[in-house]
Amino acid sequence: MFSTLLELARMFPDEDSAHQWFENQIWPDGRRACPRCGSVNTHEASHAKMPYRCRDCRKYFSVKTGTVMAGSPIPLLKWLYAIYLDTTNLKGVSSVKLRRDIGVTQKTAWFMQQRIREAFTQAGPQLFAGPLEVDETYVGGLERNKRKNKRLNAGRGPVGKTAVVGARDRATGQVIANTDADTLQGFVEDNRAPNAPVYTDGAIADDGLPDQHLVRHSVGEYVRDMVHTNGVESFWSMLKRAHKGTFHPPRGLGGDSVVLGSTPSGTRQKSTNVL
Repeated sequence: MFSTLLELARMFPDEDSAHQWFENQIWPDGRRACPRCGSVNTHEASHAKMPYRCRDCRKYFSVKTGTVMAGSPIPLLKWLYAIYLDTTNLKGVSSVKLRRDIGVTQKTAWFMQQRIREAFTQAGPQLFAGPLEVDETYVGGLERNKRKNKRLNAGRGPVGKTAVVGARDRATGQVIANTDADTLQGFVEDNRAPNAPVYTDGAIADDGLPDQHLVRHSVGEYVRDMVHTNGVESFWSMLKRAHKGTFHPPRGLGGDSVVLGSTPSGTRQKSTNVL
């Protein structure tokens, strides 16, 4: 529909155009339905904030009712720009940057981003048809950068970091990441369609996974025909750049969860535990 800010500005020059677009998305067949009872027996009303009324349940509603925008006085045009900016920036967008872009306070920008991310968790589970690229990474700060009383003094590498396992569906480019999967096998089986092939590296090989194909990085093997994990590793790269360059999480898993809940462009990332 639009791929640049200039096209977005031409398509939505004012609040009325944004309102009409949201109505077309929520009621694509033109039949205005009550978001509470589902009845189409509705009519326009003179209410200051709720322009429609349902004759069956006798409730007033607007295009925001029943959506993540419900109860918000923020204009629809600003919601539209916030959705576009938050979902198309490669490394995500911080609430401070969004505040400057759309002319709201930082608290309002933060609120809008949490609502936008919540909308994607409401889509429900989706099984990936595959092939799936499965890999793990570690997210968090370096031990040497911590205060001395916070260091674990247990070595280097992943010490003190949060383990994250992820799967990328090659067919759609979608990624799901999780920080609390009990086992790799359970994580994969919960998120893939039956018999979907799984590509992993030797570091997380699991003999219990059917249809599993390995590349062994430890011996210099990174690609074998169609078997590789380059796609999900590219996602980790974007995630960590967002972690360090956009969100600057202050500490521990809480900050990392904010980053996991954000959305790098082109790889819609779902998570079951971070929002």
